[in-house]
Amino acid sequence: MNARSRAHRSPPHSLGCGAALVLLGALACGGADEDRLTVVSWGGAYTEASGPAYYEPFEQQTGVTVRRVQYSGGLEEIREQVTSGDIEWDVVDMEIFDTVRGCEEGLLEPIPFVMMAPAPDGTWAEEDFFPDTTTECGIGATIYSTIYAYDNRQFPDERPATIADFFDLERFPGGRGMRRSPQVNLEFALMADGVPAEEVYPALRTAAGRERALRKLDTIRDEIHWWTDPGDTVRLLAEGDAAMSTAFSGRMFHARFVEEHPFTVVWDGQVVDLGQLAIVRGTPRLGDAFRFIRLASSTEANATLARHGAYSPSRRSALPFVIRHPGTGVELAPHLPTTPANLERGLRSDWRFWVEHLDEMNELFETWLDR
Repeated sequence: MNARSRAHRSPPHSLGCGAALVLLGALACGGADEDRLTVVSWGGAYTEASGPAYYEPFEQQTGVTVRRVQYSGGLEEIREQVTSGDIEWDVVDMEIFDTVRGCEEGLLEPIPFVMMAPAPDGTWAEEDFFPDTTTECGIGATIYSTIYAYDNRQFPDERPATIADFFDLERFPGGRGMRRSPQVNLEFALMADGVPAEEVYPALRTAAGRERALRKLDTIRDEIHWWTDPGDTVRLLAEGDAAMSTAFSGRMFHARFVEEHPFTVVWDGQVVDLGQLAIVRGTPRLGDAFRFIRLASSTEANATLARHGAYSPSRRSALPFVIRHPGTGVELAPHLPTTPANLERGLRSDWRFWVEHLDEMNELFETWLDR
């Protein structure tokens, strides 16, 4: 595996900041054929938060227009572009296991740490990013989590409080929204079935553990409404199609405090994960892509994204600036995945497991859907 967290191919400080800037300048002159950079992300509230964090500052500083494209994750479209040589995307906001897989396939550009801006106090970027948030082809953008939420109006009396309650149709009847993916759903199912968080991935490495997870999903499968667009989670709850839905934590924060939906987030069983920025291999706009990554991974951008999106930052130096949501004034600490009270009730996603087993788990999941 090529993850930076496993090993470094060269000394981290082999180039100074001056040399890095020279390299950036050379890349920037090396050839975009138009003053436009295509950045692909998740849409909705997350893309809105990305605007003040790095889209708008990048446009102001460079004069390059950012074309914003939404996708639902995965490598298929990137693979098609790289294989054909017809590169339409430049920078992509990705889930970490996809970044590592894409890097191993040669679909993404390696990003040297020396390209990253230091912290305001001069701390090298490599030392400033939290452990395991960067890999050879991916730079940590945010720490997020998948939680589940419910509409308060559906449960005026007793309310859900644990991951097990999500699977309890007798006490808490109604539809369930879930992302159409084995990732997180299998972890949720095992924790709901009584498997301690630290034993979830060892269990998923066994046939018995996988079957146990699918049996638990069987108990609610007739009530599941599948989603692929994160924005659909709000619609499912607001329109009453689902009494509960899994969702990204920041999306539910936006729904609750900005859109003022009567939703409650349940942190028990949350699965904490990492989002990264990556560059598509072969982009003719490589210089601008590197310039974008450098700006977007800076302390200021990292903190701005976290504040607007209600996600945890990936840089230590950004954390002191993530205090209140700028639009609502809501204190952010209770709503961040890495706040200790929330983190102790959840599970840190093992992206290495998903790098190694994603294809196998996808096949297992699709077979289960077709039963």
